[in-house]
Amino acid sequence: MPYMPEPLTYTEVGATLDAAVPMPSGYHHVERRVRVGDGDEVFRRVADGVLRWQVLRGAGLDVRAEVERAVEGAEVTSVTRLGPLRVPAPCRVVGVYDRPNRAGFAYGTLRGHPVSGEEAFTVERDADGAVWFTVRAFSRPGTWWSRLGGPVARAVQRRMTTRYLAAARSLAERPPGDPGRSAAAQS
Repeated sequence: MPYMPEPLTYTEVGATLDAAVPMPSGYHHVERRVRVGDGDEVFRRVADGVLRWQVLRGAGLDVRAEVERAVEGAEVTSVTRLGPLRVPAPCRVVGVYDRPNRAGFAYGTLRGHPVSGEEAFTVERDADGAVWFTVRAFSRPGTWWSRLGGPVARAVQRRMTTRYLAAARSLAERPPGDPGRSAAAQS
């Protein structure tokens, strides 16, 4: 019998990939963009870090991926620590872009994730050489306990988004060859 991948927990697949397209209604939306530096070296360093899960790890997540670098269809589980609790968040990569001035990926939630939706991590270099990092997401509760803890779940999402931004800044500032410390360890 052929392998049938677990279905995503939402239908609007790819809706975070294009910032010019509005995200779907009926979800909580997040869109945060920060300038992380300037130039080709910064762009390459942050792009590589995004595509190799380093923004997730730098935000303090334990990342379990079946591949070292994001590819469409790859499954990845990030584990968030909430005090003594470990909360797994299984996802599948739904889009990857790796172009000279834009790189990143989007992943969508699988069964067992506390929310249902999609999140994209993008690094772009504009015409002036400025390097920007963006987190774009839409979500709604995906489990009974995330529905009950709605305000707490949103607070956790805000905190994680801030940590992703800090991790991207850390990647941008890291000298070549320096493994550095994670942004989470510095907060």
